[in-house]
This record gives sequence, C-alpha cells and structure tokens, in this order.
Amino acid sequence: MVPVPVVGLVLAAGAGTRLGLGTKALLSFRGRPLIEHILTQLRSGGCTDITVVLGAQADRVLAHARLDRAGIVTNPSWETGLGSSFSRGVNAALADHPGAQALLVALGDQPGVSAAVVGRLIARHQPGRITAAGYRQPGSADLRRGHPLVFDPVLAAAAAKTAAGDAGARAYLHANPSLIDVVNCSDLSDGLDVDTPADLPLLEIPANNEWQ
Repeated sequence: MVPVPVVGLVLAAGAGTRLGLGTKALLSFRGRPLIEHILTQLRSGGCTDITVVLGAQADRVLAHARLDRAGIVTNPSWETGLGSSFSRGVNAALADHPGAQALLVALGDQPGVSAAVVGRLIARHQPGRITAAGYRQPGSADLRRGHPLVFDPVLAAAAAKTAAGDAGARAYLHANPSLIDVVNCSDLSDGLDVDTPADLPLLEIPANNEWQ
C-alpha cells in the first residue's frame, strides 16, 4: 500500500470541441456535473487531496460545479492541448503537496472512473514506478493502457517536462515502458471517455449498473 498522502490530479481544461456541448466538466452524469462525480470517486478511492486543472469556460465550471476542497489551477494555454494542462497541473500539485508519496492523474471526461478503480491502483502502486489502469477490449486478451495513472512524484515531474501538444505524459510513457505496471481494471470499468456524440450513452449508465 502506498503511504499517504496520495494527491489526485484531474485534467478538465478542454473545450469539448468534438462533442460540441461545451466543457465536458459540466456534462450531466447521474444527476450532477461529471466533474463532481470524478472528484467524489477520487476522494472515496484514497486520494487525500485533489488538484483540478480548468481552462475553457473555467468561470462557468466554478459557478456551476461544487469543487469543494479541491485546489484549482487555471491553464490559460489550454488551447495548446492536454500537454500544457498536464505539465501545469503536475507542477502545481507537487508544489502544493511537497509530502506527496504518489500522484494519481485522472481525466475529467471519464465517467467510468470509480472509487474501486482508484483504490486498486493505489494499493498496487510501488515507489519509483508508474501504475496504469488497463482495460481488456471485447474479443481480445490484451490490455489497453488507460487512465487513471499513478506516478511516483519524481517520475511525474520528469513526465511534466516532456509534455507537449495533446500528448500529456504519452512521450514519457513511451520512452520508459520498463517503469510502468499495468493493472487490470476491466472488471470495474470500461475505461472509455466521452469525446464525440457517439460516446454520449456513457453518460446514461445508472448508478447501480455493473461495468462488464
């Protein structure tokens, strides 16, 4: 088990351009803004503190979503892609929580994130490593690496230095596969995010539904 504290970082700065409904942080999921659901799952799963990166329509998110107790970082360069939000968020979270033993990075548009997924990743994480949720695709035995990701703080800082464009930590992960432990979370979530209108059914799953 990872020593506490584990800091959560939620990347929610995008404009949701492909979806066309404004910022995805305010999409309705189970009767409340999606960002609220994600924060609840991270806290319930073991994150002791949370930092949220906002960008597009940040004022609207702050006005309409309850982000109680979360640290807020506004990324004025959100239009350049996920990389700037990842870098800015990692640096702010680590500066605000110098005693953090791990940093869990989640996306702001992934309704399948649950406390169980977060708890499993935290429990499996080891110092000096990166722990990634893995999801098995239908008809395949292979795991697709996805989010959330749990970083050793030193590795998170290193990944932040390489983040650019819309890649986030991708370049660092591709360059350092030996540091990554993929944990199968297929029984807890599908790992999908809401990107286009075709993904909107992901927001209609009732609270008592079991992910398959």
